[in-house]
Amino acid sequence: MVPTGYNPALVALSIAIAVFAAYTALDLGGRVRGATATARLAWLTGAALAMGGGIWSMHFVGMLAFEMGLPATYHLGLTVLSLAIAVGFTGTALAYVARAQARDRDVLVAGPVMGLGVAAMHYTGMAAMQVHGSLAFSPSIVALSVAIAVSAATAALWLTFRPSNPWQKLGAACLMGAAVAGMHYTGMAAATITAEEGGAHATHIAATSMDQQNLALAVAGATFVILFLAILASSIDQQRIGGELQASEERFRAAVRAVRGVLWTNDPQGRMTGEQPGWAALTGQTRAEYEGYGWAEAVHPDDRQASIDEWNRTVAARRTFVHEHRVRAGDGTWRHFAIRAVPVLDAHGAIREWVGVHTDITEQREVEGELRESNEEIQRYAYIVSHDLRAPLVNVMGFTSELEATRADVRDALGDHPQAERIDADMAEALGFIGAAITKMEGLIAAILKLSREGRRRFDAETLDMTALLQGIADAQRHQAERRGARVTVSPDLPVITADRLAVEQIFANLIDNALKYLDPARPGRIEVSAKPAPGKRVRFAVSDNGRGIAEKDHARVFELFRRSGQQDQPGDGIGLAHVKALVRALDGRIELASKLGEGTTFTVTLPRGAATAVETATAPVRLAAE
Repeated sequence: MVPTGYNPALVALSIAIAVFAAYTALDLGGRVRGATATARLAWLTGAALAMGGGIWSMHFVGMLAFEMGLPATYHLGLTVLSLAIAVGFTGTALAYVARAQARDRDVLVAGPVMGLGVAAMHYTGMAAMQVHGSLAFSPSIVALSVAIAVSAATAALWLTFRPSNPWQKLGAACLMGAAVAGMHYTGMAAATITAEEGGAHATHIAATSMDQQNLALAVAGATFVILFLAILASSIDQQRIGGELQASEERFRAAVRAVRGVLWTNDPQGRMTGEQPGWAALTGQTRAEYEGYGWAEAVHPDDRQASIDEWNRTVAARRTFVHEHRVRAGDGTWRHFAIRAVPVLDAHGAIREWVGVHTDITEQREVEGELRESNEEIQRYAYIVSHDLRAPLVNVMGFTSELEATRADVRDALGDHPQAERIDADMAEALGFIGAAITKMEGLIAAILKLSREGRRRFDAETLDMTALLQGIADAQRHQAERRGARVTVSPDLPVITADRLAVEQIFANLIDNALKYLDPARPGRIEVSAKPAPGKRVRFAVSDNGRGIAEKDHARVFELFRRSGQQDQPGDGIGLAHVKALVRALDGRIELASKLGEGTTFTVTLPRGAATAVETATAPVRLAAE
């Protein structure tokens, strides 16, 4: 048996090499995901060389730290093979776990591969050692050394390829270093060296001579230089990423400014913290004034409580915050803002912070207000004009009736006059024209009055089961549909919305009635009512038919008052679709038309799921600390 020991300085150096190499390799390997194909190959190659070379260097220095009473040399081929094994196995493990489609469970494959690579490199390196003696191993301790390598390597990879901070990465490197060093020194403990008789003369020679120590230092120095260069490359790449992030942030802030927005952030509980330059510039509040829930003091008193309640509900529900309120600007004026804020989640699904934007829509709301006033004024004007036109129309109707009654007297007075028959016929024709004009004008005035009243009507929002409502409309028109050989189908899964019942009934009754009127007699009529979700919490309802269709040039004009298109073989006054469009607009929706002559028509009505006039019972809000 040969007495053995270790040089403490070289042992410490070998462990430092293992940890430093592991940190470098894991840092480079962590950059593989998300990199381009060329960069992936470069980072993987660098990580494999750093880890494999570091493991091999650690093993070589550890072997030089091993003091025994026999001189030792190393077989060049096996030594090079041990380096290749280290690089190959670690590179394979890192490549597998760094795949774009890799999952957390994949470390259960990559970890054992890397651990077995460490073990294979160690025992190949041991086989490369040539001494004047025999080398034997304890199977149980060998198995323990392999288990240490596999378990520690698996844990290190699991930590590396999870979202991590530098301390977590350092912990992974220490684990990986422990895997390499622990495996090495456990493997050395498994070895028993027996000196040959002929080698006894060398028992007085220290295995680690000054030349060996210098060699160990040279190997370690070269390894540290390689690892330093790898870390330098990683640092340069980190600076590049930081520069890209900064440029991206600047572009984002410029985009926010371009849409007249103010960017702000809140903590997970919805409290404003830290420096908020955009909010401070807008409101003139200092950090001490807006921090926590002080931002609410800049909100208009009439809007403040509603904003606080809605914000509390949003934070509790962890959903996107969409709201509007007025904010006092630094110059003391009140500005109208649309707000949108989203929660930013960490890797575990917890809210890290809220990021929001206040977008100035003051001018938009002012224009909308002016348009609303103008529209109301037009409606009042239309009502007044149509109402005032009725008075003279009534007089015309009265005098026409008198002329009709006088016609017989005129005929009697003319007696046998040669022109009596012609004069009577002319009077009859004139009175007929006047009567037709009166009827038409009366219809026009009634239509104008109807539209003006709809514009001034108060809408009462309620929850509507659209399947039941539209099926009721279809049932009410079943007789007309059967008479025309048509079928009206209502989808059974229409969503529930909140809107004015009468307005919705009028909209879809008009559309279904129109579809029935203008079917193509050449084929059985088919009318279908369906719906699908639309962006912005809206629903897109479609009323489709296989009727005559509408010429493309008439698509816009069919919504105009008193305008009709196509063959006029059906009764109507040209106000139905104008009325529908006015109602849809009043419900904050929109109506669109798609049609082809001879194929059919689809009217699409987009309505909000919940109307602004709706009154809904909200859950109790989470109280703010400032309340």
